[in-house]
Amino acid sequence: MGPSEVETLRKLPGPSRLSLRPPVDTDRMNATTLPAPIDEHTAVATARPVLDVVVPVYNEQRDLAESVERLHAYLSRAFPYRFRITIADNASTDATPAIAAQLAEHFDEVTSVRLEQKGRGRALSTVWAASDAEVVAYMDVDLSTDLDALLPLVAPLISGHSHVAIGSRLARGSHVVRGPKREVISRCYNLILRGTLAVHFSDAQCGFKAMRSDVAAELLPYIQDTGWFFDTELLVLAERSGLRVHEVPVDWVDDPNSSVDIVATATADLRGVARLTRDLVSGRIPTADIRRRLVAEPHETRPSFGGQVGRFAAIGVISTIAYVLLYMLLRSGLSAQGANFVALSVTAVGNTAANRRYTFGVKGPRDRWRHHVQGLVVFAVGLALTSGSLFALHRFAPDAPRGVELAVLVTANVAATVVRFLGLRVWVFAHRRSAPSPTVSTLGALR
Repeated sequence: MGPSEVETLRKLPGPSRLSLRPPVDTDRMNATTLPAPIDEHTAVATARPVLDVVVPVYNEQRDLAESVERLHAYLSRAFPYRFRITIADNASTDATPAIAAQLAEHFDEVTSVRLEQKGRGRALSTVWAASDAEVVAYMDVDLSTDLDALLPLVAPLISGHSHVAIGSRLARGSHVVRGPKREVISRCYNLILRGTLAVHFSDAQCGFKAMRSDVAAELLPYIQDTGWFFDTELLVLAERSGLRVHEVPVDWVDDPNSSVDIVATATADLRGVARLTRDLVSGRIPTADIRRRLVAEPHETRPSFGGQVGRFAAIGVISTIAYVLLYMLLRSGLSAQGANFVALSVTAVGNTAANRRYTFGVKGPRDRWRHHVQGLVVFAVGLALTSGSLFALHRFAPDAPRGVELAVLVTANVAATVVRFLGLRVWVFAHRRSAPSPTVSTLGALR
């Protein structure tokens, strides 16, 4: 998003009191009485804020003034650092730009930006990319989310604990008031994201998000969507880049007058999911480079590659011996395929647990069940190799002696072991980096 897309960046000094005096007369304003545009280079410079809250708007002349007054009052009272409220108008055709300009005149901490193209994502991307704040955030103009969640939202970003923070209407502890249609659509959409993109965040579309400005600078160039899918694309890229996404349960009350077309938005989101999946599979987005630039490298606790191979081989030998003994024990009462399945299943669980602890240096209960589930997927590949070899042997040599059968299985098991090592190293126990070190500096001086 280039600077040419921003028509007006207006900031005029004025009193910092709570309410507008005189009040904004929206009945008297219309699109023909908008103030003349001011080039962004003539904007008045202000002290750098810690937080820049963007309120994207399109034809919101009815609610804009009241919402911004309420937000400004809350931040003035409850937020301990310098802040800015940026009204991002994307191609409104009513009096919204004039109201935004008047709000900017009355509040020192309010600015207004005018874009001549629609799109919430476009508005957020443009303003966030140009912001000089340490942390950038946004919330919907209807303020459906309880503002008391704002400080818990941005605190982990200011401290450096997390990279991105989102409000979640689906997290435990949240309280949501909305109709059943929106509830079902929201939950289905997030289930689709979990099934297709394997995301871990619980609520992609809640209009209450924040991120560190250095994270925004890294992620925004790779986000293509300019509409409602912008949020999802941002969060998926953050997760795939190994960034820490902090979730805050929120109290949220649906706006019954919302103009969002649910069906059209859902359709566009599904197209976005398909596109983003292709981009991630093709490697178009350099998530590893983003992670390397943003995430502090922890003290290395994993063994070297050679150490991993050695430990995996030792565990593999023990697992193979256990597999052979168990197979021979079970073979007297089960078919070859049945004995193979049971023996491989039992040893696969033990193999995953041992490799998790000793080969890849993963300790503690975190992600343990996910590791075992993914380990079972890798096990299924090994099962296909060993079962396929048995099938081929019995197909072409049905009278082969038990010794030949065992030799074929051991050979197939060796091949499955190689596949298993690669699967565990590249997928199941891919290197997870720790939380970043704090990057927000001199906060005390900015209070």
